Amino acid sequence: MTKPHWLDRPENHRKLWIGFIVVLICTVLAEFLWPIHGHFEIESITGFNALYGFGACAAMVAFAKLLGLWLKRSDTFYSPEDSASTSSADNAKGVAHE
Repeated sequence: MTKPHWLDRPENHRKLWIGFIVVLICTVLAEFLWPIHGHFEIESITGFNALYGFGACAAMVAFAKLLGLWLKRSDTFYSPEDSASTSSADNAKGVAHE
């Protein structure tokens, strides 16, 4: 049996979260050491880029959920066409239908 990838092991998930949080905190703290000169006044607020990135990501997830609701099809959407083709394929394999 093969050994699971290091990203698939549950004990490493917590380490990854801690690492991501440390990197985020370091990048926000670095803004205190180097002055930020943005095009707009709001860009000079400490931590704005982190908040903007989080907000953009949350907006994309919400939009994808709404798009999924709009594009979702019923479970039986393809059933009428598929049932004829699968039943003939199943009959060729000897699969019985009830």
